[in-house]
Amino acid sequence: MKPYNEQQTKKEQVEQMFDNIASTYDRLNHILSFNIDRLWRRRVVRLVRRSGAERIMDMATGTGDLAIAMARSIEQAQILGVDLSEEMLTVARHKVERAGLAERITLKKGDAENLANVEDGVMDAATVAFGVRNFEHLERGLKEFHRTLRSGGRLIILEFSIPRNALVRSLYGLYSHHIMPLLGALISKDRAAYTYLPDSIEEFPSPERVSDMLHGVGFSSVRRYSLSMGIAHIYEATK
Repeated sequence: MKPYNEQQTKKEQVEQMFDNIASTYDRLNHILSFNIDRLWRRRVVRLVRRSGAERIMDMATGTGDLAIAMARSIEQAQILGVDLSEEMLTVARHKVERAGLAERITLKKGDAENLANVEDGVMDAATVAFGVRNFEHLERGLKEFHRTLRSGGRLIILEFSIPRNALVRSLYGLYSHHIMPLLGALISKDRAAYTYLPDSIEEFPSPERVSDMLHGVGFSSVRRYSLSMGIAHIYEATK
């Protein structure tokens, strides 16, 4: 599915959508998740730190929250943050500068499905938080992660999912399809973006299917961690 149902490709519309909401993205993200997103990112950081990674690529880095958290927690880390949206990267650059991390975090505009400027096997770890469901061709993006990681390198994905528990699923559906678009429209002035985001979660493959896809592109030792009663999952895979 596409954010705006126009003639552009999904990739073009996703770029436009995040350009549109960049200035309010952080505020809305924390409001809509009740700051739980911060806790989920901390768990990703712990997994990356445990892997001993020093060269890290943060795909769909957005406004840089995960890249900054990893740089603060992993002293030796050099991080490449990549995103389609130049406006999101502009916000990220200001945050990186304020944090004094410009020498350790490099931010570049790029496409997860075609990382032309990243050589084979150069990354110790790759991360992506709330971004893979926006890929136009998910399998192609996963293959690029596999290509750019060294042997033994880790891919760690944080993404929303549909809760299995019927009551939790019902409450979550009510919130995401009614309250989230309303708040999103009020603050960001882009109701379509905050209608697309919950719809894209429902369209995204199940955790089991994501694991199968990771195995299918060559990853091994794929693990899944359910978060907050299945509202999100972390996927950890090794090349």
